[in-house]
Amino acid sequence: MHFTKINIDGSFCHTTHHKRLGNWTNHEKLLCTIIQFAAIYIAHAMPTDVQYFFPDKIHQCGLCIQIRVCLLIAEEMKPHAVFIPVPAQGHVTPMMTLAKLFHFKGFHITFVNTEFNHQRLINSRGADSVKGLPDFRFETIPDGLPLPEDLNATQYVPDLFRALRDNMLLPFRDLIKKLNDNSKNSLSSSSSSEDILPPVTCIVSDGMTRFALKVGVELGIPVAQFWTASACGLISYLHFSQLIQKGLVPLKDESDLTNGYLDTKIDWIPGMKDIRLRDFPGFVRTMDISDINFDYYITELAGMNEAAALIINTFDALEKDVLDALKSDQLSLPPIYTIGPIHQLLHHDVTAETMKSHPSAKTTSIGINLWKEETECLKWLDSREPNSVVYVNFGSITTMTTQQLIEFAWGLANSKHPFLWIVRSDIVKGDTATLPPEFAEEIKERGLLAGWCPQEKVLNHPSVGAFLTHSGWNSTIESVCGGVPVICYPFFSEQHTNCRYSCVDWGIGMEIDHNVTRNEVEKSVKELLEGEKGREMKHKAMEWKQKAEDAISPGGSSFVNLDELINEFYQKVSNQEHVVWPSEEGCIS
Repeated sequence: MHFTKINIDGSFCHTTHHKRLGNWTNHEKLLCTIIQFAAIYIAHAMPTDVQYFFPDKIHQCGLCIQIRVCLLIAEEMKPHAVFIPVPAQGHVTPMMTLAKLFHFKGFHITFVNTEFNHQRLINSRGADSVKGLPDFRFETIPDGLPLPEDLNATQYVPDLFRALRDNMLLPFRDLIKKLNDNSKNSLSSSSSSEDILPPVTCIVSDGMTRFALKVGVELGIPVAQFWTASACGLISYLHFSQLIQKGLVPLKDESDLTNGYLDTKIDWIPGMKDIRLRDFPGFVRTMDISDINFDYYITELAGMNEAAALIINTFDALEKDVLDALKSDQLSLPPIYTIGPIHQLLHHDVTAETMKSHPSAKTTSIGINLWKEETECLKWLDSREPNSVVYVNFGSITTMTTQQLIEFAWGLANSKHPFLWIVRSDIVKGDTATLPPEFAEEIKERGLLAGWCPQEKVLNHPSVGAFLTHSGWNSTIESVCGGVPVICYPFFSEQHTNCRYSCVDWGIGMEIDHNVTRNEVEKSVKELLEGEKGREMKHKAMEWKQKAEDAISPGGSSFVNLDELINEFYQKVSNQEHVVWPSEEGCIS
């Protein structure tokens, strides 16, 4: 790709051209008009490949000023996308990846964090992590929640749901208005295209943030909703109301959790076969349908049809039947763009060769992990045999009891296989994650515990042969991309649905019972790394890895869908017309 640097210093102008508008010839006026449209075309055709630089003083002839203004206007016309995720690690990570893809395609980006998460980023990665770039900026809004005791842990999920539903609409609307007000002031006061703040062109909001959709509709700004989880999870949530209507939810009492009621077959949801009630997101296991964890998905997803587009982090081959059902007229959803695995798509688009000189290269330094990554674990993996290590990570929100933690610990130790285990400080609810000293002695030669890690790199490391996971979607699709089979221990939300698809539809996983025992953990690890079933799952995982690579390659479904999505938003900008003439005094009228 060719990159252009344009310096506007007036030296190309002959002094005889220093004229007032009234003295311009028709040929000079025509030239100015051509320059205007050429500048706008350049901004649209190569939006990230052109940088404009203006000295503090330039020749004040009409032609020089005209060129300067045209190029600044062209820069102002870059699409400006505002990204706002649910403030939890599993949502922030894919949203940041999508923002980087949009930036690479020429968009000006504003990424919105809550004030709480903004401070967590500073704590974990330093102040530079939120400085951004001239055309990739960070903003914050309050969530209205009191500060928790642990300032480095994810906030309590029900509280987050209440904040998203009740507290964040007004701050977000004020932010959008502020950005547009600042945009109006930036053109006249800017001496460089880097200082230009384009008006907000679109909002890309998490599929669970209806408040952002409401703001976009109110202000006339198109909103693309990004569903960061699985398509099978989405279609399950969209049928929560029908579960109530059919009398399947709420549960009668706690006995329904253990008496076989959860094995009730659900055969009426399009695109889903042989599904049981237990395979639905865990929030259906409630005796109270007004519970915020259950009700939130009914109320917040109800407005999804108002979005201009629905983006899903999956690929067509992986969830074909469910995606066909989501695209049917029955659900009345907006146009759907599957662009997953999104982290792989970013790596494909932003290749090492391209990034050497591309203006988006600096976004590679923008990280979004709310925990400090312990990269030393990668060196530890280097010392292990191929496909020998069990990687264990239960995500950013999951909590367990001390007894569950101990059962996992001894199950891993007794398997005699090396393992890398991510143990967050807050993984034991209301207590510190502490393991007995004899456990440390037992595993000192073959076990490594860490607080957090660069998971994508871990799952692509040749020594990793199995993944003991909570079945969160980021973990699931990253394991697919790494060709790593999984041992599933779902805790809540659509993790149960992802687990079912991993074990049944995709053939890459096995499930551990909720009442975990060390014997079951040991048996599962040995079966996956030593047994015939494990070899079959590894073979299947490698097949899905290839299909994921096909999806993000040129001509693949996700590759094509991303281009179509980007072109749709560029079309909205290209319909604008900007033709500005200098005044009689050589200034902007």
